[in-house]
Amino acid sequence: MSKVHDIVLERILQQMEKGEIPWIKGWGNNPPINYVTRKPYTGINVLLLSKGGEYLTFRQVQQLGGRIKKGAKSEIVVFFKPYTKIVKEEDPETGEIVEREKELLVLRYYHVFHLSDIEGIPSKLKKTEHNPIEEAEKILKGYKNAPIISHNDPNAAYYITEKDIINVPEKGLFQNIYEYYSTLFHEIIHSTGHPKRLGRFKENGKDIFGSESYSIEELIAEIGAAMLCEHASIYEKTIKNNTAYIQAWLKQLQNNKSWIFTAAGKAQKAVDYVLGRNESEEEQENEELLYV
Repeated sequence: MSKVHDIVLERILQQMEKGEIPWIKGWGNNPPINYVTRKPYTGINVLLLSKGGEYLTFRQVQQLGGRIKKGAKSEIVVFFKPYTKIVKEEDPETGEIVEREKELLVLRYYHVFHLSDIEGIPSKLKKTEHNPIEEAEKILKGYKNAPIISHNDPNAAYYITEKDIINVPEKGLFQNIYEYYSTLFHEIIHSTGHPKRLGRFKENGKDIFGSESYSIEELIAEIGAAMLCEHASIYEKTIKNNTAYIQAWLKQLQNNKSWIFTAAGKAQKAVDYVLGRNESEEEQENEELLYV
């Protein structure tokens, strides 16, 4: 086991001894909104729309001079439209059949496109300028056989095994640059579980979302992310949130701390894979650290 592994694990356990730490999401909330009106979609539309951020109708795209990307698919937004209908009803007093106007609501829908599927129209989401961290960028560039990394959904971070794709909000949507890298590293560790890499997930990728196995996988991803943060020399900036996330998932495993050590071993293998390291390189690093 590497020296970095021991340092990170010790720090996590020390933080946990201080009591429960609240996890703080690193990026702002960006629910689905209409690009032009800036009004958020509500009700069932929040569930119907697959991503957070900005959506436009086909007409709005045309009016703003944008272009819909080839192969892009629209999504549906529903709304109730009032209309008046003439109905025949029996007058309760006279018994006569009379015609009356009745206000009704009819369910309608229209198609919208997510901004990531549109060219030529810039996002208007509020962003912060962050300078990239060189050591963290080196880790990303050095990850051979890496999955696609996208920033299409500004409201969520996830890894999809079937498509072998990572999504995280872009840098400018994070409150600080350190949480951006920590979040991205978390998803990168998940991606090492793909069958073509370390094979923690089965071919169809469905099994990782079982209760216990999924909890362990989340521990692996967050401990691995903490190790990568240590390699990028930003761990002091992320340790509290790393620990808070680990505490939250450890609850799903009845707070059995032995799972941390099980997950840490698998996290080390994932980190080594991302860094492209073999055992001899790891042993050499340990020897160098002993003499620092």
